[in-house]
Amino acid sequence: MQNLPPLNPLRHSSMRNAAEEMNVTAGAVSRQVKALEECLGVMLFRRTASEIVLTAEGERYFQSISPHLWALADATKQLIGSKGQEVVHIRAYTTFGGKWLIPKLSNFSDLHPGVEIRLTTSLEAVDFDREKVDAAIRLGDGGYPGLEVEKLIENHLAPLCTPEYVERHGLKAKEDLAGKKLLHTLARPEDWRVWVDTAGLGHLVDWYQGPKYASSMLAYQATLDHQGLMVAQKALFRDDLDAGRLVQPFGPTVTRGAFTYYLIYPRNRMRNPALRKFRTWLLQQCGAERNDEAVIPALTRFGQA
Repeated sequence: MQNLPPLNPLRHSSMRNAAEEMNVTAGAVSRQVKALEECLGVMLFRRTASEIVLTAEGERYFQSISPHLWALADATKQLIGSKGQEVVHIRAYTTFGGKWLIPKLSNFSDLHPGVEIRLTTSLEAVDFDREKVDAAIRLGDGGYPGLEVEKLIENHLAPLCTPEYVERHGLKAKEDLAGKKLLHTLARPEDWRVWVDTAGLGHLVDWYQGPKYASSMLAYQATLDHQGLMVAQKALFRDDLDAGRLVQPFGPTVTRGAFTYYLIYPRNRMRNPALRKFRTWLLQQCGAERNDEAVIPALTRFGQA
């Protein structure tokens, strides 16, 4: 117990949110954070004139301790009474969570105000035996032995960029991709190769060239800043396409077939009524996705994917 740091500042990654929850001023939370940093001997936040953001060490610490703090809160709630609140723990990828799931969750909350969703993100495989996760949204071929597996959205790949980038570089046909900057995500390193090979541009386009980013969200931000083209799963960026922030300058749209997103969970997790509600709602949302565009199956150097 003597190794425990001051707990109050650990409740949120946002000082404003922590202040609102504890009903104190942001200055009071800032002082508590400073005391925590002095206790740990590590700088958790980077402070500038306009914002306060987590350092890399702070982000890792927050991600590590959050599940334990939630478990403590859950145990306390069970002890003193939860007042009918149901909780479901969901794991997803950062881009899927941020670009597809979170914008739809207000609808879920309207339908199920008594259910609280705890959403975490990670690229790592889920260990349902050790982690407090009810269900996970994973990208793969659907082979998850011992788990219930349900297909979610189609994995349609297409090159996307801003209208400004199209105009600046005169993009009209797929051959115009030659020599343009390709933006990659290290989490999905094969996407550009799959698209270039399927489009028949392997002799013309060096699919490997261009900046490499740790996540699709970083590649997305670079795309918004007119730095190049990303190859993206169109379902995740439908709002950007509809709003005209991004465009698909040329085809084809390539489908990865069975290699797509799945909801996976152990069968015994269905004892949780909150998960049953979330699953039903999620499958309904996926069924409403528009999947009627013309696509061609992805090819690899070894044949069809």
